[in-house]
Amino acid sequence: MRSMSTLTRADLAEAINRKLGLSRADSLNMVESILDLVSDSLAEGENVKISGFGTFLLRDKSERVGRNPKTGVEVPITPRRVLTFRASQMLKDRVAN
Repeated sequence: MRSMSTLTRADLAEAINRKLGLSRADSLNMVESILDLVSDSLAEGENVKISGFGTFLLRDKSERVGRNPKTGVEVPITPRRVLTFRASQMLKDRVAN
């Protein structure tokens, strides 16, 4: 089994720096700009699709009744907006192999 590690903003900037030859500061600014654009679009209620990678989808969940598993007491769960990610088939195939 492969060890678990995390890809960070700095790692993305470093990869851009190596592949495109941009300065480290410019690479980091590019990563930040892309992440800001995705975040702002989601905050405005837009779904974000990155071809060959996946889609970030916003879903509105309505109010419902939940139950405390320990006590069995019913409690209302407030309506909310949730973010989900659906990987593209290309990404799924790449991860599987």
